[in-house]
Amino acid sequence: MAIYTMVNQDTCISCGACGASAPDLFDYNEEGLSYFIGDNNLGNTPIDEDLIDDLEDAIDGCPTDSIKMSKEAFNGDPSKADSVTV
Repeated sequence: MAIYTMVNQDTCISCGACGASAPDLFDYNEEGLSYFIGDNNLGNTPIDEDLIDDLEDAIDGCPTDSIKMSKEAFNGDPSKADSVTV
């Protein structure tokens, strides 16, 4: 099962928790907002299975619930998130 992620940058507070939990998945832009490295935060590239635990850690550590996860590609729209149990 493919898992996708992206960051809702409208709610990101640049706390750094996701980069600490999942440095292979998340980085920060010029404004300090987090983004998914895999496809520049479009949410269309599936996460490698070996990084799913890191993704879950980042989601758990995000104080604003800005990191989204879905079984379907986001196409740049964080509202497409669904509940995924991995």
